[in-house]
Amino acid sequence: MQEKLFAITKGLKETPTHYCPGCHHGIVHRLIAEVIEELDVLEKTILVDPVGCSVLAHNYFNFDAIQAAHGRAPAVATAVKRVKPEAVVFTYQGDGDLAAIGCAEIVHASMRGENFTAIFINNAIYGMTGGQMAPTTLVGQVTATSPYGRKQELTGKPMRVSEMLATLEAPQYIARVAVNTPANVNKAKAAIKEAFTRQIRGEGFSFVEVLSTCPTNWGMSPLKSNKFVEESMMPYYPLGVFKNSEGKQ
Repeated sequence: MQEKLFAITKGLKETPTHYCPGCHHGIVHRLIAEVIEELDVLEKTILVDPVGCSVLAHNYFNFDAIQAAHGRAPAVATAVKRVKPEAVVFTYQGDGDLAAIGCAEIVHASMRGENFTAIFINNAIYGMTGGQMAPTTLVGQVTATSPYGRKQELTGKPMRVSEMLATLEAPQYIARVAVNTPANVNKAKAAIKEAFTRQIRGEGFSFVEVLSTCPTNWGMSPLKSNKFVEESMMPYYPLGVFKNSEGKQ
């Protein structure tokens, strides 16, 4: 008799992916869906998805979702959570959506301590729109709009979003993780679960940044992309918990 050891979580639909080979979005989707199922909040979870590579995230998750304009997911999530405080609400945003176009939205939602969770995918580039330089692009990194590499004297240093938000008083939990190795995948899931747990307890704003690959726009193989995350991204974007407050503000 065969024993089934691995199966799709109830939080995901069995849908072919549109993400590029080697992209980490699928891994993060799986982790979020597993956490939602394990916390037994599948029936009351609402995703607010952005504009970007994850614009079709609602096709994969097996719960309600609402589409936001570019960068406005935190504002939409704020409204949804205030109207339906019993719901488990989260945004899922890339660095172009959250750190560039929606920077003010995430800062002010965090500053107010809105009781939702933000999942931030940082792949140091604009993905869907052609690989332009993002606020998170590393110094020297080649993109479609920085063909000679990002120059610090022209555009400054990359934005460390987790560290920036951690300076605010209201956020309850802010962490940066990666999913480039099995060990990091396990740590990422634990952080995502902690973030959702804080929301369910009504403590306030929680935020998890995930360092991710973009093999297509980086011009790398999936294997080299994983190495780039470890060797180039992690030194500038160190993993860890940057804010861990106890109790409701």
